[in-house]
Amino acid sequence: LECVLIDACGWAALVDAELNIDIAMSKIVGKPKYLLLEKVKQELLSLSKQRRGLLLDLLDKKSELVKAPEGLRHTDQMLLELSRENRWPVLTVDRKLKERLINTGGSYIEVTSKNVLRFIQN
Repeated sequence: LECVLIDACGWAALVDAELNIDIAMSKIVGKPKYLLLEKVKQELLSLSKQRRGLLLDLLDKKSELVKAPEGLRHTDQMLLELSRENRWPVLTVDRKLKERLINTGGSYIEVTSKNVLRFIQN
């Protein structure tokens, strides 16, 4: 079973695109297990104070919290490390993070301007 790491901006983009995560994901990676870092969850909680409708209850139900790699403080570093180590794609629309993932042998899933998911891997 494939796992997918969820980044805060990736989740927000998915919600904004009004995509059903299971249907959209099934087209590209089957039925993955969604993984959420505590730090990403915190970012989404603080984002939800500024904007409504982030469907955090849905995210809680669908995802499993995953431990951050030791000694890393920055969310992107954690996502990079976990993606590279376990070959898990990251759901993100962050341009810098996507670049860094590809440069370090990771992969990502992005929400495109046509509101579909696209899987990019090395």
